[in-house]
Amino acid sequence: MKELPAEKIRESVRKRYGEIATQGQSGCGCAPSGCCSGPAPTTPDISSLQIGYSQEELQAVPVGADLGLGCGNPQAIAALQPGETVLDLGSGGGFDCFLAARQVGPGGRVIGVDMTAEMMARARKNASEAGYANVEFRLGEIEHLPVADASVDVIISNCVINLSPDKGQVLREAFRVLRPGGRLAISDIVALATMPEEMRNDLALYVGCIAGAATLNDLEALLCEAGFDQIRIQPKDESRRLIQDWAPGRKIEDYIASASIEAVKPAV
Repeated sequence: MKELPAEKIRESVRKRYGEIATQGQSGCGCAPSGCCSGPAPTTPDISSLQIGYSQEELQAVPVGADLGLGCGNPQAIAALQPGETVLDLGSGGGFDCFLAARQVGPGGRVIGVDMTAEMMARARKNASEAGYANVEFRLGEIEHLPVADASVDVIISNCVINLSPDKGQVLREAFRVLRPGGRLAISDIVALATMPEEMRNDLALYVGCIAGAATLNDLEALLCEAGFDQIRIQPKDESRRLIQDWAPGRKIEDYIASASIEAVKPAV
């Protein structure tokens, strides 16, 4: 069976998340349309609580910023400091950007990049209505970041890099825009076992953050090749109970899990 063409993946992802931005999300995480079988099992806020966000965090962001699309909480590992510049890869409605903005304070800056125009419009509207002066959103692909070299202290991302058909290019771009000593703090889906070919080539499962998951070894190799060190990838076995709802009956929890991914750009 042939692999899915990269451009077909990209366009399908753009279409799906554009629909979510305009119609709202059902709260089944990064799952395929309709969670593969009817209505979603939960709402965005409940979904976010289940993956590690606090009630206080949910109440601190503009209404409509949390679309229930994550698979973890990158804020929990980012250790953001006042005055830092933060970049969110695949920023969606701006949820993690707004949380980061609180931590870096007025002296800091948060940049969200997303390739979906509808998500960009939603995030900018949220930022404008809530008065976030230190957050901006830029339309662009994470494989070709509209961000200057060595201009960012921390990169966060939540269940997005798995959607890219060229993860190596994403990580090279991340390395480029980070300052020396800058760090990655990412939540994403990783593959713990080899998926059957029919699953890996299922476009709905790719768009749903399942089929595009890299293995732990491949992800570590890509991070090393990009230039990162102090690499730490921690799968969360408990996430598999939630992931099973993304495609009920297909046993996807046997193959993937959410993970915290950390790495550092060497200071010299």
